[in-house]
Amino acid sequence: MKTLVLDGQPLTLTEIEGVALDARPVEIAPEALERMATSRALIEEILAAGETVYGVNTGFGKLSDVRIPHESLADLQTNLVRSHAGGVGQPLSVGEARAMLLLRANVLAKGLSGCRTAVPELLVALLNAGVSPVIPEKGSVGASGDLAPLAHLALVVIGEGEAFYKGERMAGGEALRRAGLRPLALAAKEGLALLNGTQAMTAVGALAVARARRVVRLADLAGAMSLEALKGTPAAFDARIQAARPHAGQIAAAAHLVWLMEESEIREAHREHDARVQDAYCLRCMPQVHGAVRDVLEHVTGVLQVEAGSATDNPLVFPKGTPEGAAVVSGGNFHGAPLAYAFDYAALALADLAGMMERRIDRLLNPDINEGLPPFLSPHAGLSSGFMIAQIVAAALINECQVLASPSSTGSIPTSGGKEDHVSMGMTGALKLRQIAENAERIVGIELMCAVQGVEFRQPLKPSREIERACTVVREIVPRLEADRVLGPEIEAMAAAVRNGRFGEWCAG
Repeated sequence: MKTLVLDGQPLTLTEIEGVALDARPVEIAPEALERMATSRALIEEILAAGETVYGVNTGFGKLSDVRIPHESLADLQTNLVRSHAGGVGQPLSVGEARAMLLLRANVLAKGLSGCRTAVPELLVALLNAGVSPVIPEKGSVGASGDLAPLAHLALVVIGEGEAFYKGERMAGGEALRRAGLRPLALAAKEGLALLNGTQAMTAVGALAVARARRVVRLADLAGAMSLEALKGTPAAFDARIQAARPHAGQIAAAAHLVWLMEESEIREAHREHDARVQDAYCLRCMPQVHGAVRDVLEHVTGVLQVEAGSATDNPLVFPKGTPEGAAVVSGGNFHGAPLAYAFDYAALALADLAGMMERRIDRLLNPDINEGLPPFLSPHAGLSSGFMIAQIVAAALINECQVLASPSSTGSIPTSGGKEDHVSMGMTGALKLRQIAENAERIVGIELMCAVQGVEFRQPLKPSREIERACTVVREIVPRLEADRVLGPEIEAMAAAVRNGRFGEWCAG
């Protein structure tokens, strides 16, 4: 696998997933190491001159007016890490922790943080050795950065805290020892350089958005399959309709749907004798709704890519050679507002997409509206309940999505003695989005299960070429429902297949 070279550039979701989930190796560009050495030299000059600079030789937050003596600067950085490691709850997944390591290393590689090159070099070494810090998922308000999650990451850097290594949870220092790595003794500014930033919410959010992007494309496949089973018409996907309202996502979704339904015997069999002029909205308006979700996720992806290549700590160190001259400047790039708003936006769109998928599930199962398919797609309705519970499960998941889609970004609560008097709650938004994405994977899995069963009831007529191929993949995961059986594990198996790329070739449209 080709090594990902970091130089502070924006990172794509594919690059983040490659390192986080597939252990793609990482290294730091030589020019990035040079930039970091230059900015570190400025910090050393400031210390030698005895100047007072926030975070370098002062306290933090409300305590920023307290000057710290030179002999205590190393203790200041270590104390910062320990005091802020107050996260609670379940650990982030190993993939999310790896994404955090990657993103933090890339931010430091921009050369605006004033730390030694040894700091990001150790983060990269942790990635390449497979050492993942144990990072509790709760405790960040996303304003002065993701302080608590990043503090738990930094604990492992100094040989403390906990880490996962080769599938085992252990003390951070022991994980370093087994991996052949040595902890760092933090120098002035380096604790702050590790803690200030948005890398926890960016990591969780980026992986969630990548999952959401797969779901929305698979929603096209599931929707097309449902349309076939329900003997619907693809007339509403006509390119002329989309050109009259040329949103990019709508055009792409309609084209994908048309491609998915090419050469369908089911469609041809009822083309001339179909009395319906229009299908229900959950079928007819797939380009408009699926397309709008695509557009939302495209926007959010852009926000994430910019953030992945942005300096988000404080203060920032601008070395000699910059147009305004060398300076250490305090600002607010650690504030998570751009991400918090984006995650709330994505959550709304994905929750609504899930609701539309559930409406198609109901149309497949409800004998009053399912175009002659057996009730609940059961070959022995009455004796067997078929997929009745699957729609109920989908409804429960959607209700949870609807609750989680309530915005977190409007819930600011002042912290740090009022110094941090407006916070983003972006980490809450990222965690909510992750759960909505997980539910949406289950719901699209349920629709695929039901739609395949519906298509099979139209035999001997065949669906389109692509849908027939997709039906084969579904049947490799779950068998046809001939009699009642336990569906929960099968729904989870379908969701895992969605998550793990089993339907990857249909996610590119």
